Amino acid sequence: MIEAKTSTGHNPVPAIAVQKTQPRVGVLLAQLGTPDSPSVPDVRKYLREFLMDGRVIDIPLASRTLLVNGIIAPFRAPKSAKVYKEVWTERGSPLKFYSEDIVRMLQEKLGGEYFVVLGMRYQNPSLDVALERLRTMGLESIVVIPLFPQYASATTGSVYEKVMRIVKEWQIIPEINFVNRFLEHPKFLEAFTRLGKKYMAEHPYDHCLLSYHGLPERQILKGDYTGNTCRLGACCGTLHAANQHCYRAQCFETTRLLASRLGLKEDQYTVSFQSRLGKTPWIQPYTEDVIIELAKKGKKSVLVFSPSFVADCLETTVEIGMEYREVFEKNGGHHWQLVESLNNDPLWVETLADMVLSRSIRY
Repeated sequence: MIEAKTSTGHNPVPAIAVQKTQPRVGVLLAQLGTPDSPSVPDVRKYLREFLMDGRVIDIPLASRTLLVNGIIAPFRAPKSAKVYKEVWTERGSPLKFYSEDIVRMLQEKLGGEYFVVLGMRYQNPSLDVALERLRTMGLESIVVIPLFPQYASATTGSVYEKVMRIVKEWQIIPEINFVNRFLEHPKFLEAFTRLGKKYMAEHPYDHCLLSYHGLPERQILKGDYTGNTCRLGACCGTLHAANQHCYRAQCFETTRLLASRLGLKEDQYTVSFQSRLGKTPWIQPYTEDVIIELAKKGKKSVLVFSPSFVADCLETTVEIGMEYREVFEKNGGHHWQLVESLNNDPLWVETLADMVLSRSIRY
């Protein structure tokens, strides 16, 4: 087995069996990140790295530094640490160990001509360590897959920027293929559909809610290269050339594709956005407001999907699964069911394999 350790003693890369053949293609699975532990110091360290990213909080550096280091990290870390303890298991953070699972499963599926590594945009295993492993292997090419179904500057865009910042220092830069999004991939959609239908077969639901991670409205508007397409509303009714990179429009497209496969009519599902931070407007409708409205309309049983996440984490397990359940029940709802993320589903691994193979064909 081979392992990589950082100078801090962490084991940032899961053990992978020694290759019998020389790999020609490297595969980097890039995930957002997670604290090294649910302790307050580790959570504070994670929050500082995450929120100091100019693509996450897109305000001037001086203001961002004051906000993050002077207000958010000191006061939010103790509260967030308590929440992280709720999702932590013997294997650690679900976001991390599910990602490690799919690295092993994908490596096994692709075989010896490929070498799969995991890199976190924030904390460990870092993108620096993951890419250094690939750099030393003399590969023909590298496929980079940010594990975010929809493109956003704060997620996929940030991974792109970090990867390019690292590889620009390399003497030899192999061909690098980036995956921009995969919301339309049939197997990705089928994996979520199967999970949803499992619950739909067990219980009758009054309504389905598809809740996506939110973004500040200004980030959506900044991404409108036309300057006049985005209206933060009806413009997301279809995905087309002018809004193809818009995160909000991609979320609505994901919903339409899933709803079709689930057999849902338009009045049987709602799209919403969660995880607001700060006082500036974020993309709407807000999940909490939608939940209250559904309960007041008499919806007693709701099935909830979170198709912007491929691994369960704080935002799915705690925010949707626990906190939003309380909101729903407090306002008269009875049955609230979260559909788990893809985690280590074999069909999800097949989705990743398809993306790798389609971008590493030898001509």
